[in-house]
Amino acid sequence: MSTDDADHPLTRAELRARRAAEEAAAGVEAAAPEDSEPAEPSEAAAPRASTAADAPEAPQVPAVPTADEPVTRSAAPEQVFDDTPGPRRTPNAGSGTSASTADAAPAQAEAEFPDVAPAPAAAAATRVHQEDPPLVPDDAHVEEPPADPQLAPPTDPRLEPPEWQPHPTPAPVARRRRFPLVLGAVIGALVLVVAAFGVITLLQGPRVSSVKIDAQSAIDASGTRMIITASQPLAKVDPKQVSVSPKAPFTVDTSGRNLGIRFTVPLDDDTTYTVTVKDATGTDKQRQSTLQATFQTPKSTIFLLQRNADGDDTIFLTDLGGKNAVPVVQHEKIDDFRATADHLVVATEKGGTSVLLVMDRKGKNQRELKLPGPGFLSNLQVSERGNLVGYTFTDKGISATSGRASILVSQSLTGDGEPQIVTVGDKMPSIAQWAFVPDSSSALFIDFSGALYVEDRSDAKAKPTALGAAQTVEGISRGTYTAIVSRGNDLVELNLADGSEKPLAASTPDFGVPGTIAPFPGGTLRQVATRDATGLPTGQIVTRVDDDGKATKLFSVTGSDAIMQACPSPSGQYSAIVVAPKLVNNPYDQSLLPLPTTMQTHIVDTKTGKELVVLAGFDPSWCAQAPHR
Repeated sequence: MSTDDADHPLTRAELRARRAAEEAAAGVEAAAPEDSEPAEPSEAAAPRASTAADAPEAPQVPAVPTADEPVTRSAAPEQVFDDTPGPRRTPNAGSGTSASTADAAPAQAEAEFPDVAPAPAAAAATRVHQEDPPLVPDDAHVEEPPADPQLAPPTDPRLEPPEWQPHPTPAPVARRRRFPLVLGAVIGALVLVVAAFGVITLLQGPRVSSVKIDAQSAIDASGTRMIITASQPLAKVDPKQVSVSPKAPFTVDTSGRNLGIRFTVPLDDDTTYTVTVKDATGTDKQRQSTLQATFQTPKSTIFLLQRNADGDDTIFLTDLGGKNAVPVVQHEKIDDFRATADHLVVATEKGGTSVLLVMDRKGKNQRELKLPGPGFLSNLQVSERGNLVGYTFTDKGISATSGRASILVSQSLTGDGEPQIVTVGDKMPSIAQWAFVPDSSSALFIDFSGALYVEDRSDAKAKPTALGAAQTVEGISRGTYTAIVSRGNDLVELNLADGSEKPLAASTPDFGVPGTIAPFPGGTLRQVATRDATGLPTGQIVTRVDDDGKATKLFSVTGSDAIMQACPSPSGQYSAIVVAPKLVNNPYDQSLLPLPTTMQTHIVDTKTGKELVVLAGFDPSWCAQAPHR
């Protein structure tokens, strides 16, 4: 009977095979078949064949192949899907039912899945196959087993028992087990690297970790501090171990890993500075190294005032090229102004009296500072270190018997508190000349009687200290607390810290008696009138006199041109010289502080005397105070 279709009656051999598969799935030992003609066993089958005499009649359902023995039909060839590795196979068209040996399928399964044990159902099916192979018709042809032991018998994957589905691969478990090992290895490597760097650091001695400095402040004011942070705590550094190039005076302090270099004078602009510390050691003083740090200073800028008879007066900011001037403050009348690192202080007029304004360096956030009353201020100055503004003040309604004249007043730039008036004893003296001491909050002043005093304006309980008699205060050197004052016909250098003094060195060559003197780090600018053989003035010159007395002519005018003021830049790198051209035909304006209508500022290289630019305007912010003429 044909076995091509499962809907047709099955042969006794096929029924026997189905029954054996069902009993194997239920875990029951297969009984011997009842009436069966003995079949010829294949060469790979067991030598004994059982009968079907004792077996009950099996229900007629489609045959299901076991995991070890597929059932083939003897009719037309049917395509079999093979999931095993290797080329696909389909039964021969003329072949009959194929049979395999009892050990072929389990051996192949073990070869493909060595870590997975056979399921119990598969084992039972194997036993049934070993004890009683199914019978096939006498005329059927037995298909030889595959020549390749790794090639599994063709099966239909749609009918494959679930017991033979492989268990999930253990690879993720292995990866999870490897992760702690990898993480531990990485952490261990990092620890070794950090330890190695620590050992190298100790063996190499200190190294530079970071450098901090406010380069803009360094060119604007003295006292800027550079912090060099080392890789380990430092032993105390002696100033002799430190050098600065280009040369600049400094002080040194050491604290832990930080080395502080304080520049006692402002630095030059647009310059690369190099600080070198030789033989630096850690606190163990075992290993020496050289520390080196560099920084670049920015280019200088300057504020100037322009008065306009037909419009608003303007304060503008410009570089030293003069091509990038920016208006910062505009007002109907501006008498004077001063600049600090954070503020602009501007003296203006309103209703014929003075008004004092303070703002940021961009002209924003303006606020009015309270004055001692309605009146007029002059000699406006600022203390960068004390954050103070000072001026002389005269009441509006002054008379021979009432009112205050030229009293010295100081107050905070923040606007906090009341204006503080300088008193000597119980009197408010009239001040002939005064100046803030650079790098401090102290004021040096001369009253109308010619007495010279110095007083700390930041301390409300401080009292003025008398320093003798003087006619003028020519200037005060930055970073040294040394003032140049005139006593009679002599010019002296007065130490404000201890009161000692010495004559001011004469210049070589001697260009004459200076009318004004402006100190800068390393020397002074001196303004001198030139005369002919008869003693008549022929012009004016500005000379640079070094600390050793060597003098060089820097700038000069002749004829009716007049030098109104000469001021060095904070470091002395440049000089701003204010000139009123053709003074005879240059009328004065109508300000409370009248000056010639046309004013020019010449920027000169102090070292070479080369003129860099001529700018329209006056009252350069490098000057401590405005022109007095």
